[in-house]
Amino acid sequence: MIYSLSLETALFVVGCLLLLGHLGALFFGTALKRHLQGFPRSGPAGVILFTGAAVWFGGLVAFTDLGEFSVMRTKFLFFTVLAAVLMLRFVREFLAVRALGMLLLLGAEPLLESAWMRPEYCRLWLVGLVYGWIVAGLFFIGTPYILRDAIAWVSGAPWRWKAASCAGIAYGALLLAVRLTLGN
Repeated sequence: MIYSLSLETALFVVGCLLLLGHLGALFFGTALKRHLQGFPRSGPAGVILFTGAAVWFGGLVAFTDLGEFSVMRTKFLFFTVLAAVLMLRFVREFLAVRALGMLLLLGAEPLLESAWMRPEYCRLWLVGLVYGWIVAGLFFIGTPYILRDAIAWVSGAPWRWKAASCAGIAYGALLLAVRLTLGN
């Protein structure tokens, strides 16, 4: 195991983030819509998110057991830094969306690991959400304009924005309720 995150903690953290984030979207919709519509092409957000993803990946390369490839750790770290510098230099278009996709993929592993080999069926609410994030992350990296179009569609009509916000609130509440059923 790379991470030592329990299922209970993962359910609580993800549930709270969903609940609070979507409550904020419901109550501060106008300001958040404006911010979200500018997010896909935001240079500063792209640099910050990509730097976070690169540091996270570099930390995994530096501290994870690579098995028979451990002798090549220095080369992997060098190419990680080189790739990050080149990405920041040459891939400016939709960098924020691509970096968000990378963070979704990196964040999926500790959440899936927390549910690994747990017998409770309620873990599937978290696992299903995380697999949705994985698919979204792959699309964000490969076709980043999809997030721009999705933001435009959801924010295009007030009822869609409210429906999406309420769905996120409900799913967050569901994850918190599942967390309470596990005890401890």
